Amino acid sequence: MATVFSICLLFTLNFIIFSTFYNNVNGIFCEELTEGIAIKRVEKTSHLHFYFHDVISGKKPSAVKIAGPPNSTAYGFGDTMMMDDALTEGPEISSKLVGRAQGMYAIAAQEDVSLLMVVNFAFIEGTYNGSSISILGRNPVFNDVREMPIVGGSGVFRLSRGYALAHTIWFDYTTGDATVEYHVYVSHY
Repeated sequence: MATVFSICLLFTLNFIIFSTFYNNVNGIFCEELTEGIAIKRVEKTSHLHFYFHDVISGKKPSAVKIAGPPNSTAYGFGDTMMMDDALTEGPEISSKLVGRAQGMYAIAAQEDVSLLMVVNFAFIEGTYNGSSISILGRNPVFNDVREMPIVGGSGVFRLSRGYALAHTIWFDYTTGDATVEYHVYVSHY
C-alpha cells in the first residue's frame, strides 16, 4: 500500500512540476503589461505641416484608377485610385520631398464627392525618417477644411493617434491634379 501511495504521490508531483514547466516553455498568448512598463514612455503631440501632390495627368501620374463602374456617374461613385503621391515641404511640387502618401482613395458617396481615404504618410526626412502615419477616413473634397483620423503608425509613430486637417490650395478641373495642404496633429510616444 505504501508503494501505491508513493507512486501516486510521485505521479502527482511530477504532473504539477512538469505541467508548470510546460506552460512556461510554451509561452503566453496574451499578457497584460504592468503600469511600471508603461510609465517609462512619455506621450507627446507633434504638429506636422506639408503639402500633398496628387498628379493624375501626364506621362508619369502619381495616382491611377484601379477600379470603378463601367458607366460613370455624375460624381464618379465607385471610382478607386491607387496613389504614391509626393509630400513636400512647400506648396510647389519641386520643393523638398519629405515623404510619400501611399495608399488608395475611392469615391464613396453618390450625392457628392466624398472620398474614402486609406493612406500611409511614409516620411523620409529628419526625425521621422522611416516612420509612417496611417489614415482611414472620409474626405469630403469640396469642403474648405477636412478632418481625417489617424488610426496608427510605425516607427516613431507606433501606437499613434490624432487627426489630419486637409485644405486644397490648388485643383485643376481639367486634369484632376491637386495640391493639398496638410496640418497633422499626432500623439505618440
